[in-house]
Amino acid sequence: MRHSTREQGFTLIELLVVLVIIGILAGYVGPKIMGRPEEAKRTMTKAQISGLETALESYKLDNGVYPSTEQGLQALVEAPSTGKLPPKWRDGGYMKKGKVPKDPWNREYIYLSPGIHSDFDIISYGADGESGGEGTDADINNWEIE
Repeated sequence: MRHSTREQGFTLIELLVVLVIIGILAGYVGPKIMGRPEEAKRTMTKAQISGLETALESYKLDNGVYPSTEQGLQALVEAPSTGKLPPKWRDGGYMKKGKVPKDPWNREYIYLSPGIHSDFDIISYGADGESGGEGTDADINNWEIE
């Protein structure tokens, strides 16, 4: 039996090439992600609002109405005990993780039903936490999300 004297593995040159490629990618992608934390939060807010809209649609399919403003989004995780009680509230609720998310700035979403702009309105006041604003402080509203 002949044994190969050549060891299996990577050479120093191969490892350096891989490290250079990773460095180039990190240098290109890192600033794009890390340099825009507020933009990332706004994108996450839009995704969360879309998820809340889906849960509200499921609630309405089961119960014929959306939760009232008084019942709030909490009606998606706990059967309401006030207002018009849902006749077919789903065991386990309507949110995948069993809780209503807060916006990325750690504040509750504003929920109105009936809404001013549609059957219901969901609003995050953005970075400043106040109604109105521009740029990163601008409100994020479900009726404006495409």
